[in-house]
Amino acid sequence: MAPAQRCPLCRQTFFCGRGHVYSRKHQRQLKVALYRLLPQVEAARKAVRTAQVERYVPEHERCCWCLCCSCEVRKHLSHGNLTVLYGGLLEHLSSPEHKKATNRFWWENKAEVQMKEKFLISPQDYARFKKSMVKGLDSYEEKEDEVIKEMAAQIREVEHNRQEVVQSVLEPQAVPDPEEGSSAPGSWKGTNSQIASTLQQPTYLDLPSAIELDWMNIGQPLTFIGHQVQWLSQERASLPFPGATPPWMVQDEECSSGNQQIGPSYEEFLKEKEKQKLKKLPLDRVGANFDHSSSTSAGWLPSFGRVWNNGRRWQSRHQFKTEAAARNKQSHKEKKRIVS
Repeated sequence: MAPAQRCPLCRQTFFCGRGHVYSRKHQRQLKVALYRLLPQVEAARKAVRTAQVERYVPEHERCCWCLCCSCEVRKHLSHGNLTVLYGGLLEHLSSPEHKKATNRFWWENKAEVQMKEKFLISPQDYARFKKSMVKGLDSYEEKEDEVIKEMAAQIREVEHNRQEVVQSVLEPQAVPDPEEGSSAPGSWKGTNSQIASTLQQPTYLDLPSAIELDWMNIGQPLTFIGHQVQWLSQERASLPFPGATPPWMVQDEECSSGNQQIGPSYEEFLKEKEKQKLKKLPLDRVGANFDHSSSTSAGWLPSFGRVWNNGRRWQSRHQFKTEAAARNKQSHKEKKRIVS
């Protein structure tokens, strides 16, 4: 009997020696494993002529399982913030170690010879991939430069618009309105001198001194709001009750007392909760329309017998019927006695 051997493809131990690799099950498992790896190898072959360069993302760290070498291989080749798609897989498939492992795998598992070339990359193809990778990097840098230029143009345009808006706001008006007052600093200087002269005259009001009015000498334009204050005073005087307390500030007597209970009581809350529970039950259930407030006698539930603890069921039934007949006779005699 041959010694026990372990097949990694079939995942079982066999005792038939080299005859296991010729079995139908082993060949079926071998084809499934090879066709699982074949789409990734074909995608890598397409990248030989036109290498794709993208910005690095964490998904580019994925690996694939090399069936011939029995190890994990990085699918993409990343450096810094750039990633060359299928660069790592092409580098592995073109290595001499992978070629030796592929020859050994095909010999040990007796796979189809025509499929072996699909899992190998020649050095010439890998050199062609390197040239296309250089071109891809150059084109990617050109695209990034164009994107940066577009972003810079947008930033300059936004900054120019912002400066125009700020300049239009800061420019003084050409013709000031005499009714609303002048916003020029020179006019405020004239008013400052008039206010200072009036402050020197004795008055009965406690007005601020001229030193406190130095803030008016600042060259910032101000706005005259005298007409607005006058208009607000006229509007307030036209109200039906000027000087009265607003209705939303008046406290109600019921709320101020504090004795009134807000909201339903706890008993009403429990009743409403029970009603909500009953609404979820089906409407056609037994006893849905039963009036619990109606008065019922003790004999409203029909009796069909007594408690059956021992003996036979028909004995308790006959005994119940006998007692019921005697009870009916006694009630009938009492009615006759009352009538007589």
